[in-house]
Amino acid sequence: MAETKSTITRPPTNEPGRTGGALPPEGFSFWRLVHIGILDRYIIKKFLTTFFFAIMVLAVISCVIDYSEKVDNILSKKAPLMAVLNYYKDFVPHITALLFPLFIFIATIFFTSQIAYKSEIIAILASGTSFSRFFRPYMIGGGFLCLISLVANHWIIPVANKERIAFEDKYINDDNFKVADNDLHFGLTKDTYVYLQNYNYSNNTGNHFTWEKIDGTLLKVKLMADNVSYDSTRKMWHLFNVVIRRNDTLKESIRRVHDTEAHYAFTPADLNRTDAIKEALTTPELNRYIAAEQLHGRENLNTYYIEKHRRTAAPFAGMILTTIGACIACRKIRGGSGLHLALGIVISALYIMFMQISTTFSSKSNLDPLISVWIPNVIFGMVALFLYRRQIK
Repeated sequence: MAETKSTITRPPTNEPGRTGGALPPEGFSFWRLVHIGILDRYIIKKFLTTFFFAIMVLAVISCVIDYSEKVDNILSKKAPLMAVLNYYKDFVPHITALLFPLFIFIATIFFTSQIAYKSEIIAILASGTSFSRFFRPYMIGGGFLCLISLVANHWIIPVANKERIAFEDKYINDDNFKVADNDLHFGLTKDTYVYLQNYNYSNNTGNHFTWEKIDGTLLKVKLMADNVSYDSTRKMWHLFNVVIRRNDTLKESIRRVHDTEAHYAFTPADLNRTDAIKEALTTPELNRYIAAEQLHGRENLNTYYIEKHRRTAAPFAGMILTTIGACIACRKIRGGSGLHLALGIVISALYIMFMQISTTFSSKSNLDPLISVWIPNVIFGMVALFLYRRQIK
C-alpha cells in the first residue's frame, strides 16, 4: 500500500493577525511604507491619546502653579478675567513647546509599559512580527507630533508668546524697565552710529547723546547733545545743547545750537534689549532681528541663535526620546510601569542637564550655538541607536 504524505499549508506571514494588516508583495516597497495596518492604528491611537492626556494633566498643573505665583500681582493690578484667561490660553502652548521632548517621552514610556505588562508585546512578537515592524507605528506617531511641533515652534508659538509677554509686562512684572543699559553703542546704518550714556523711560529723556557719520576711516559729521527726549507722536528726537562738528578733509567747522529736532532710525523701545523678545518673534522675524542687532554692533547674540536652533532641535529630540522610551518600556519586568516611569524621569533629568550645560557654555563663552543645542541630541541619539540595535538582536 502506497504511503501518502500529508502537506501542511502555513499561513502567509503578511496576514492581518500576524503583522497588523495584510500587505502587498515585497516588491511594493512604497505601499509597504505608507500602509497603515491594524497594529499601526492600535499603537498610534494609544500613543496619541496618552500624549495629549499627559499634556492636559501637566498643562493644568503648570497653570495652577503659575497662577499661585502670580495671583497677588493679578489681583493688585486688577487684571480683567478675560485677559487672565487669554494669558493662560497662550501660556499652555508655551509650556507645551518648552517641555515637548519630555511630554512625548513620558507618553511613550507610560503606554508602552502598560501594553508590555499585559503581555501584548510578547504576543505581537511571538506571532512572527519583527521588532522593526512593531516599532514602525512609534515612528509614524512620533513623526506626526514632531512635525506639528516643528511648525508650531517656528511660526505659531511665538505669536502666543507675544501676547503672553505683553500681559506679564502689564500686570505681572513689578518693575517694568525704567532705565536702559548704560553706555549704549549701536549702528543705524553701515556708516552712521549712535551713542547714548543712559535713557530714563519714566520721563522719556536721555543724557550725552552722540550721532556720528563715518566714511571709511574719516569722521565726516559728529553731533553731540547733552540731553535728548523722544516725541512718540511725531516720532522725532528733540536734542538740547547741541554741538555739530563737520569735517570735509580740507576744512573743519563747529556749530552750536541750543536745541533742534531730528529723525533717527530707532526708538526708545530699541534701547530695551531684553532677551524675552526672542521668544515672541517668528523665525523669519528672529532672523531679521539678529541681522539688525549685528548692524547695531551688539557683540553677544548667542542667546538668540540658541533660541533659533532650539526650535528645530526640540522636535528631533522628541523622535530620539520616543525611540529610547519604546526600547526601554517594551520589556515586561517585575517592577512594572512604576520602574519604567522612574527610569524615564532619570533619563529626562539627564537630558535637561545636558541641555542646560551646553547652552550655558554657548551663552557665556564661545561655544557655537548650533553645536551646543545639538550636543544632547547627538549623545542621546547614540543611546537610542544602541538600544534599538539591541532590541533587534
